[in-house]
Amino acid sequence: MPDNPSTGRVVLVGAPLGNIGDASARLREVLAGADVVAAEDTRRLARLARDLGITVSGRVVSYFEGNDERRTPELVEALEAGSVVAVVTDGGMPSVSDPGFRLVRAALEAGFPVTAAPGPSAVTTALALSGLPSDRFVFEGFLPRTPTNRRSRLRELAAEPRTLVFFEAPHRITGALADLAATFGEDRPAAVCRELTKTYEEVRRGPLASLAAWAVESPPRGEITLVVGGAPARPAERPDDDELRAAVAAQEAGGRSRRDAIQAVADEYGLKKREVYALVHSV
Repeated sequence: MPDNPSTGRVVLVGAPLGNIGDASARLREVLAGADVVAAEDTRRLARLARDLGITVSGRVVSYFEGNDERRTPELVEALEAGSVVAVVTDGGMPSVSDPGFRLVRAALEAGFPVTAAPGPSAVTTALALSGLPSDRFVFEGFLPRTPTNRRSRLRELAAEPRTLVFFEAPHRITGALADLAATFGEDRPAAVCRELTKTYEEVRRGPLASLAAWAVESPPRGEITLVVGGAPARPAERPDDDELRAAVAAQEAGGRSRRDAIQAVADEYGLKKREVYALVHSV
């Protein structure tokens, strides 16, 4: 936090996804000491405080998707009075598909500092557990609720080469997986991560078609994070025959054997090795 304790500021507090053992010492400190705690669910906050063995001494207000527009000016007024306003959701980091973003923007526009007591995130936890590439990824939040809009969004994302991460409600996951398989391809790898860090944590990995069938047979429950592999790279456009021969010659000039040069050019353009071989030996 900033050194000046009299400055109003926002603290985004990362709450455990389910396992209370993941709570940080800073989470305890911030919740116990904040002047105002804006909670997505005040009952869950009370349970969290009880599990942590702390007392929330500040004023507790509800702050969720349905009232955040109305409640944000009130919280900005608290900042103007010099209050520390902590934001906590039911689990994970505030403002990541959860309440908090509106207050962050309002606080920054009003000139108040925003900091965080970082904690668990379902996005990065599921990504790490999925077994899919994690060096570059895209977080898409929740897919649209209606099937028509969902399919439209998926068509826009079908060619995305980076790993994709979604949140999804349990009553929509079956339809979402079916639409993903139809739009992205049945063989696209994916992972359904549910109830992360909780007693019944489950990570189901496999092709989208297999996961879609599994969801029909055994509809998953609980909080779900879906990770889907990115679109495979498309081969470069096929050059004409003379250009292919020249590409093989260039590979040979670089020190490769003819066999390896032919294979490299075939791989680069998504061609069969025998096709390139026939071209090279047809002159």
